[in-house]
Amino acid sequence: MTGIQAQSIATAEPVLSVQNLTTSFLVDGAWKPVVRNVSFDVAPGETVAIVGESGSGKSVTSLSIMRLLQADSSRIEGRIMLGGRDLLALPEAQMRKVRGNDVAMIFQEPMTSLNPLFTIGDQISEALLCHRSMSKAEARAETVRLLEKVRIPSAASRFDEYPHRFSGGMRQRVMIAMALASRPKLLIADEPTTALDVTIQGQILDLIKMLQEEEGTSVLFITHDMGVVAEIADRTVVMYRGEQVETGATADIFHRGKHPYTRALLSAVPVLGSMQGYERPLRFPVVNTATGESDIPVETANTVAAAARPVLEVKNLTKRFDIHSGMFGKLTGRVHAVENVSFDLHAGETLSLVGESGCGKSTTGRAIMRLIDAQSGSVIADGKDVLALDKAGMREMRKTVQMIFQDPFASLNPRIRVGDAIAEPYLEHRMGTAKQAKERVADLLVKVGLTPDMALRFPHEFSGGQRQRICIARALALEPKVIVADESVSALDVSIKAQVINLMLDLQQNLNLAFLFISHDMAVVERVSHRVAVMYLGEIVEIGPRAAVFGNPQHAYTRKLMAAVPVPDPDRRREKRVVANDEIRSPIRPIDYSIKPLNYREVSPGHLVAV
Repeated sequence: MTGIQAQSIATAEPVLSVQNLTTSFLVDGAWKPVVRNVSFDVAPGETVAIVGESGSGKSVTSLSIMRLLQADSSRIEGRIMLGGRDLLALPEAQMRKVRGNDVAMIFQEPMTSLNPLFTIGDQISEALLCHRSMSKAEARAETVRLLEKVRIPSAASRFDEYPHRFSGGMRQRVMIAMALASRPKLLIADEPTTALDVTIQGQILDLIKMLQEEEGTSVLFITHDMGVVAEIADRTVVMYRGEQVETGATADIFHRGKHPYTRALLSAVPVLGSMQGYERPLRFPVVNTATGESDIPVETANTVAAAARPVLEVKNLTKRFDIHSGMFGKLTGRVHAVENVSFDLHAGETLSLVGESGCGKSTTGRAIMRLIDAQSGSVIADGKDVLALDKAGMREMRKTVQMIFQDPFASLNPRIRVGDAIAEPYLEHRMGTAKQAKERVADLLVKVGLTPDMALRFPHEFSGGQRQRICIARALALEPKVIVADESVSALDVSIKAQVINLMLDLQQNLNLAFLFISHDMAVVERVSHRVAVMYLGEIVEIGPRAAVFGNPQHAYTRKLMAAVPVPDPDRRREKRVVANDEIRSPIRPIDYSIKPLNYREVSPGHLVAV
């Protein structure tokens, strides 16, 4: 932002002025405040970020501004001024005219915001027909213009397509087009990039900034990602447990943050390139949110015995999914999800599989676990060919290889106490008595940073980070040698993510565990990995030691992934990143398609790149 722009923002009448906002919910017959005395302004053309962990009150703040909370169980106090009007004093009929017209909102998950029964074009046109005097033909033409504006290719031909035909990034673009349809004064973006791959996130952030420059729209950006805050925000509001603990220019917050919680958030942000000089994975610093003091991060002490036989050997693993269509279900094509993937994993080592959604990394993990059956290849776990094992052999193999899934709540039975969930595999494999299982559960809960008495609670009584710790404890119950961690920290807040990663590194050091770490977060991958494998369209296009891959990336796709990572430095906010405005190509191929195995050249010892 130029000095003239900053000065005009400072002196202009705010588009939005929130004063002493307090939001309470009715709980057991009493009003419980969850957001207390929050105040901030958003000037014309300005981007203000509200940042904090889950439960800090940031989304409740945005929903309060839009008055989207249930009226009979919520109470909003204070003043919310928009264009000289107090939104809290408006009748509901007038408030409906404000929503989508003066203020628009982009939600975190576009698929839950889009109606699957209506076409994309009809849903955007509806906003135009409701708020602007237009004929259907004019609304269609304007919708196509908006779709082109948000960089959706072949916009006119995609007007009549349904949401399920769009990728996650494209659906989020549709939501932005819908929000901009009536040219609102204020755009509220509630975690709009959290569920997206790093390259798609970069495209969406660039798109919001470009549209803001063209339209002069003010943006209220809700996020827990400090890297995104540095990328997009002029000013930042830090929230903690429902209260506003610090407000100021983004650069001041990053360089001179005063509140201990602000410093804790910033210290937990992985910075791409910060691992230079470190050979082994590096723990995140642990910060006391009360004092702001942190410990000194140290490298893990484990050493990988590369000369020993790998604990996991994957050779030419291939998985394809058949596509049937037509009345008689004729085979019309195949999804080439995994093609000739090969790698080794040693005890005490972390190998990270990275790439965008659809590249085949999760399918690789599931094929290794035999949760899906591979077409060909071999998976040798602790000397046994997993793909050739019978039912009894597979049962025994589960002791060697365990998996941690992305969503801990979905992988825990809500009706079973967590102690029983952790004990179940121990008892099923007859590794001890019920009394021994109880002792084992208590020991595992302590190992993952919880207390033994928590064994009696149900999953819904825990936070997201605690639930992921429970899933880690359950995976450790059988004393495995290999753990497949499939996006195991991607859904967690930045500080909780740091805690869980530290836990995984400590367990690896103490138990000599091997991790196959599946992720799309390049900054986290750099922090935790010994080696890295980059996947694109089902194939590994680059693999090697972490320092070699990050210090000297050779494949164009690897460089694209790294270029898209948000830089947590507000001084570089106005720099234009070179991020290709496309998405990963489709892995669907004709029935008779024959794929050629990749050839690799060795850049340095152990560092291979596809040619």
